[in-house]
Formats: sequence, structure tokens, C-alpha cells
Amino acid sequence: MKKLAILIFGVIFTLAGCQEDKGYYLSGTIDGVEDGKKVFISERDESTRSLKPVDTAIIKDGKFEIDMKDQEQPGLSFLGFEGINGNVVFIAENQKISFDIDKDSIRNTRISGGKENQALTEYLNHLKELNRKMVNMQKEMRQAAMAKDTAKLNTLREAQGELRDNDKTFKKELFSRNKDSYVGVMLLTDMLNMRTHSSSEVREMYAQLSDRLKETALAKSLKETLDNSLAAEVGSKAPEFTGPTPDGEKLSLSENLGKVTIVDFWAAWCKPCRIENPNLVRTYNKYKDQGLNIISVSLDRPGQKDRWIQAIEDDNLEQWSHISHLKFWDEPIAKKYRVSSIPATFILDEEGVIVAKNLRGDALENKIGELLK
Repeated sequence: MKKLAILIFGVIFTLAGCQEDKGYYLSGTIDGVEDGKKVFISERDESTRSLKPVDTAIIKDGKFEIDMKDQEQPGLSFLGFEGINGNVVFIAENQKISFDIDKDSIRNTRISGGKENQALTEYLNHLKELNRKMVNMQKEMRQAAMAKDTAKLNTLREAQGELRDNDKTFKKELFSRNKDSYVGVMLLTDMLNMRTHSSSEVREMYAQLSDRLKETALAKSLKETLDNSLAAEVGSKAPEFTGPTPDGEKLSLSENLGKVTIVDFWAAWCKPCRIENPNLVRTYNKYKDQGLNIISVSLDRPGQKDRWIQAIEDDNLEQWSHISHLKFWDEPIAKKYRVSSIPATFILDEEGVIVAKNLRGDALENKIGELLK
């Protein structure tokens, strides 16, 4: 009986030891760094989008190790090194995580240990390869444009579209394997921010995340963004706004609706916006007598009211209404409409319901014509 008790105690002790091994523990090797240099462990503060230090390790004989406090939830973390530029990105999880670091090329760090970091490595490698291909393709497109090789340019554009489609497919497939992984939340956040997927697609996938992940700060932030995006989706009532005109008066959306209204987000500094403006002028001149109205919302910088007014004059935009708080990307109306890039257009019917958005050139003109028939 005594031997049995000792055996049971030994098994319990072994299991307890195994449980400890599963804790949040970091170790790594980094050659060519003198003893005593510090390794900084930081976390991303989702509220401020900045890094906050949480602990420090010391390098000795080209190695470091540190036993961290167990994580209630996984989260994005970073390793920084005293005297070395750059950070190593990893996911804090209750596993042994090891790093093989090249001090001359931090980005080439190899991370092992933990399913979260395996998924992160797969995703980061995909993004790195995608970026390499895109950069090379853009270089070839510039060369083809300079050589006026239209055939090659069209071929490269098709290849670029195929590359984007493959990226979209890869992200969806990776998400399907990581619905209970922090990388799953990262994927959805990137899909939404980079506009590779629609907000409705991301919302549908968000519902598939595990309850555990929905409690992370990143997932809560994503949920808030998704909820806000509903306000500016096709079929929704356009968010009401009021803003100052160049003359300093107040202009509201509800008091300036036409049979069809275009809410156009642009800026004097935005080259694509300035290129699109002649198309907007042409469309307005064609349909203004049939009830088309335009309200242009500028994202010009603080203190640059003169540039905004000059651009209105230069591009012949004086015919319709203009407003701006001159707050650059902090423009409150742009935030209401979840505008993250410009030009951006929202087409409203006479009731102020969004019926289409982000149409340009002939597509915009054709849509306005269709709505005003």
C-alpha cells in the first residue's frame, strides 16, 4: 500500500512538472552580442497602438532565457535587443518558445514552439513572399509603361490580379485552420483594413471565432470596427454630418440631399483624387439639372485651408458644396464613413440611403444615369 502511495505521488509530481513546462517561457540564441546586453519583451497596447515593455532578459554566452507570467489570453508581443534595430514579432502563449536570432537580419529570426507561433510564421512568410512578388511586378510594370509595351502591361496587370486573388484565397484557407488561434483574429483584422475582403465577409468569419478569442483586445477592437462599418454599407442610411464650408458656415447632409447625392471624400494633396476630379465634374454637369447633388469632404491638413480652396478652384469644383474640418485623417466625417483611403465616394438616394460606393469614371457616371432615369 505504501509503495502504491509513493507511486501515485510520483505520477502527480511528474504531471505537475509537465504542467509547468507548458508555461510561458522564452529562450533564444543570438551570436555576436556581448554579455550583459538586454533583451526587451514588449506587448502591443491595443488602445494606444504602441508598445509597452513588460519584462527584460539578459544575454549571456550568446543566449537568453526568461520565465514569463502565464497568459490568460494570447496576444501579439515583441522582442527588442539593446543596440540592435528592429523587433521580432511573436505571439505570447503558454508554451516554451525559442528564437534563433540573426543580429544582422532580425527579420530572418526563426521561431519554434507553440501552435500560435507556427501559424504566425506561416502567415508572415506568405506576406513576405507576396510583397516580394508585388514589388518585382510593379517594377516590371513601370518598365513596360516606359517602353509603351501595352501587351506586356496588360499581361502583368492580369498576373497582379491573379496574385491578389491567390492572396485572398490563402487568407481564407489559413483562417479556416485557425479559428481558435490569435492569428485568426489578425487575419480578419488585416482582411478588413487592407480591403482584401468585404466587411460582410469578415463579419461572417468573425462569427466563427472561438469564444476564447472573442475576449481578446484585438477581437473586441475588430468587433467595434465591424459594428461601425454597418453604418456606411450599401443599404444603410448614410450617417448624418455637419461641417464647415470654406466660408466658415455650417452645412449638413440632411439639408442638402438631391434626388441623388454623391458624398465625395478627397484632398488637395491626393493625386488620385485630383486625377478623378474631371470625371466628377463631367458627371455633375451631365446630371445636375436632373437632381444630382455633390458634397465634397476634404481631408486636407490643419493650417492648409488655402491649398484646399485653391484646389477647388483649379479643378473647377466650385459648382457644388464643400466642407472640411481640416484634420487630415482625423476628419470626423471620414471616420463616420470609415474612410481609410481616398478618393472614396458614397452614392445616396433621395432618402439618404447608400445605394453604391467607391465608383469612379464611367462606372460612376453610368450609375448616376441609371438612378436618375
